[in-house]
Amino acid sequence: MRLSWRLASRLSVITLAMLIVVVIALWGLRNERASSQSGPSTTLQGTELDSTAAPDFTLTDQNGKTIELSQLHGKAVVLTFLYTHCPDVCPLIASKLHIVQRQLGKTSAQVMLVAVSIDPAGDTQASVQQFSQEHQLVNNWHYLLGTKEVLEPVWNAYSVYAQAATSKVTHSSAVYVIDKESRERVFFGEDFTTSDMVTDLQVLTKE
Repeated sequence: MRLSWRLASRLSVITLAMLIVVVIALWGLRNERASSQSGPSTTLQGTELDSTAAPDFTLTDQNGKTIELSQLHGKAVVLTFLYTHCPDVCPLIASKLHIVQRQLGKTSAQVMLVAVSIDPAGDTQASVQQFSQEHQLVNNWHYLLGTKEVLEPVWNAYSVYAQAATSKVTHSSAVYVIDKESRERVFFGEDFTTSDMVTDLQVLTKE
C-alpha cells in the first residue's frame, strides 16, 4: 500500500509538471503568432504624422537629373530644406544625415535623402556639389534646385518658411520622414538625434 501511494504521488507530480510545460509552450506559441500577425513595431521616435500622402513635386538635382518624389515610391525618404551658404542649422542637419546613412549600414540602400533648396539665388549646381562633398553626401542623395517660382509651391506644401535677407536666408527647419508608400509618417526639427532617426527608418523600411 505504501509503495502504491508513493508511486501515485510521483505520477501526479510528473503529470502536473508536464501540464505546466504544455501550458507554457502553448502560451509562447500564441504570443509568437500574435507578434508575427501584428507585423513590425509602429512606435516611432519623431513626431508622428497622420500618414497622408506626401505632396508630390518634380525638381532637378545637383547632377541635372529630374527627380519626382512619387518616383521614389518603394523607399523610405528623408526630406529636408537647406541652403548651401547657411552658417549653422543646415550644415548641422547635413552632417547628421551623413551619420544616419553610416549608422544604417546596408539598410541605407533602402533610404533616399532629399533636400530642397530654400535659396534659389544662392544655391547653384556647383555650390550644391561642393556642399554635398563636404558633408560626404553622395549616394542616395538628391539636393533639388530651381527658381523661386518653382520652389515656393514645394515650401508651402510642406509648411516651410523661407525669406532671403541681406546675408542669409531666414527659414524654418523641417525634416520629414516619408514611408515606402509615399506617406508622411514622422516630423523632426533640426535638434533630432541620429539614433532616433535611425530607429524610425529601420521600422519603416521593414514595413
